[in-house]
Amino acid sequence: MFDDLPPDLDRLHTLRVWHAMWLARIDAKITAVRQQQAEQERGRRNRPRQPEWTVELGIGISRPPVRVHAGDCHMTGNRRRPVDRDEARRLLTAGLQSCTHCQPDVELHIIDLPRGTTPASHHRPPPQGLHDEHSPTLALRP
Repeated sequence: MFDDLPPDLDRLHTLRVWHAMWLARIDAKITAVRQQQAEQERGRRNRPRQPEWTVELGIGISRPPVRVHAGDCHMTGNRRRPVDRDEARRLLTAGLQSCTHCQPDVELHIIDLPRGTTPASHHRPPPQGLHDEHSPTLALRP
């Protein structure tokens, strides 16, 4: 029948134990992989739905909104919150910046916004120059 197997009973029992051990290891691995795949599938099903739109938030206590992004935009920072379509449109028409990468204003069909606008309440005045007491140019004045 099989000429490559050993002829004596002791070695045949050793091979049987060795193969049984390997079958047990293989069965354990199959069980672990099935469990891992089931957990991954459960995680995919239970994952919260990606928001349609997000608002990037500023730094500070009040964390004012800074920019509107599409929900899948990778340019959104870590400080963000999901918003619905109506709030995204309202924020954009109120003057909040739209992301130049994902262009939510185009996706929301808001066409009359100048690019890079900011609301007046969040706009900083431009610097007035280097003429203060800490300026290195003052040391050179007579």
